[in-house]
Amino acid sequence: MGFYSERILPYLLDFSLSDPTLGEYRRQTLAQVSGQVLEIGFGTGLNLSYYPDAIRQIVTVDPNPGVHRLAEKRIAQGAIAVDHHILGGETLPMDNHTFDSVVSTFTLCSIPRVDQAIREIYRVLKPGGQFFFMEHGLSPEPGVQAWQRRLTPLQKRIGDGCHLDRNIQQLVEQQFETVTITADYAKSLPRLAGYLYRGIATREPDKY
Repeated sequence: MGFYSERILPYLLDFSLSDPTLGEYRRQTLAQVSGQVLEIGFGTGLNLSYYPDAIRQIVTVDPNPGVHRLAEKRIAQGAIAVDHHILGGETLPMDNHTFDSVVSTFTLCSIPRVDQAIREIYRVLKPGGQFFFMEHGLSPEPGVQAWQRRLTPLQKRIGDGCHLDRNIQQLVEQQFETVTITADYAKSLPRLAGYLYRGIATREPDKY
C-alpha cells in the first residue's frame, strides 16, 4: 500500500460511493441479510446504516488500512459492533461453515485473485447460507464493453486494482449452484462504471 492508496483513494471512494441512489441499492441488497455476517471489502463502512435492525454484530475484512480509518467514524456512531481484519478476501482465517450471510459491495472488481475470493466466500458460508452482492462490471452492450476493456488498465491504476470489465454474474455462477441476479445500469453512474449486478447466491446444503 502506497501513499495514494492509503491517504487519497479512501476519500475518493467514500465520496463517489456515497450517492443516495447507491444507498437505496444498498438497502435493497442487504434487506435479507441475517444471522452471523461477514462483509468482504468493508471499505469506509458505507453499508453499516443499511443493515437490517436485527444485525448487531458483523465480521469484516479489507486489506487497506486507510479506508478503515474513515470507517472507524461510522463504526463509533453506529449500533453494529464490527470485528475488523486488515486482510484480503482470497485467504480468510475463518473456519468452514462459519457464516449465515456474506456481503460484498463494490469489491469483486478489485480483488486480484477474484476466483479464489469467491471460493473462500463459499467455504466460510454455512450450508444454506447466502452471499449478498452488489458489484459493477461488464456491460452487455458491445460498444460499452469495448471502452470498458480499453480503459480498465487505466482504471486499475487510479482505482487500486479496480476492473471495469469483470463479468460478475459469470464469476459467481462458476462457484454457486443457485444465483438470483438483477443487472442493469445504475441511474447515478456513468455507463462505463455503472452496470450493476445485484443478487443473492446460495450455498446448497451438503449432500453428505
